[in-house]
Amino acid sequence: MSERGDRYDTIVVGLGAMGSAALYHLATRGVRVLGIDKFVTPHIHGSTHGRTRIIREAYYEHPCYVPIVQRAYELWASLEREAGEQLFIQTGGLMIGPPEGELFGGALRSATEHGLAHTIMQPADVHARFPGFRVPGGSLALHEPRAGLLLPERCVETHLALAKRAGATIRTGVTVADWDADDGSVRIDTSAGELRARTLVLAAGPWLPSLVPELDLPLEVERQLFHWFEPSSHPEWYDAAHSPISLIEYDDDRFFATFPNVGHGVKAGIHHEGEVIDIDAPRAPASAEEGVEMQALLARYLPEAAGRILDRATCVYTNTPDHDFLLDRHPAHPNVIIASPRSEE
Repeated sequence: MSERGDRYDTIVVGLGAMGSAALYHLATRGVRVLGIDKFVTPHIHGSTHGRTRIIREAYYEHPCYVPIVQRAYELWASLEREAGEQLFIQTGGLMIGPPEGELFGGALRSATEHGLAHTIMQPADVHARFPGFRVPGGSLALHEPRAGLLLPERCVETHLALAKRAGATIRTGVTVADWDADDGSVRIDTSAGELRARTLVLAAGPWLPSLVPELDLPLEVERQLFHWFEPSSHPEWYDAAHSPISLIEYDDDRFFATFPNVGHGVKAGIHHEGEVIDIDAPRAPASAEEGVEMQALLARYLPEAAGRILDRATCVYTNTPDHDFLLDRHPAHPNVIIASPRSEE
């Protein structure tokens, strides 16, 4: 159905984690807002899926992100209250690696600079408290109690449902062919017709480069994969009620993440190291060989968790060269916002 002639205050392109949240917050502030996505959301083609995602406060990448994460905790709690639904599971988190390594050292720096609750644990301390973990000699663990899991598909569904209740319009199955803007308006050519608004938010994740080709953004789309495992013994050690999330530096500047079982098995995935892909080309599914590699790595640190593979999935990261967020106004059109936070964990 064409939207020709309909005019909005803001149009949001892309309704994943960032776009659905933007739509919700705009709608609840009384903005006449339209959200569009080329797929029915939530979907498995981008970054916002996989049943669970990690949220952590002692951000090893840089302390500057800590206040942003803390504000995110407040907003997720507010959304849970409004929706009457659980979106966050607090499990605590372990950042495991050499004391001089990027992961442990970065997490400790963030925790120290921002006064975050944390505990430094020796390998024996970790095993005593979390018997499913094995930390090798020469490594330490930083335990942060507020880390945990978000349920990404449910988060998107909740944002969209509450945005719609607040007055937002949502159109899925709509692709953007082109757009242009001046100081007071934006015109978008779509498969549903021409759309107009005063402002535009581009939150299309891995499809963002095709929407702003004139900027030649240095974004790379990286294939990532996750596997879910059935513990070979002591499954209770790895339930979300007893087991933390973890990030583990298993070699110099090489990381993987583990997620406790919330009903689908223990989830694990290597952080980065994926191949750069074309988002519009067919994506290779997770292979049996990749599953064996992940299983062997998991067995080094959570040995009883590395049982048979229950499921596997791929997703993508959209990376800047320094892996920091890209969130800014279009340099030629200040009424166009480019929103591309990296999609990690």
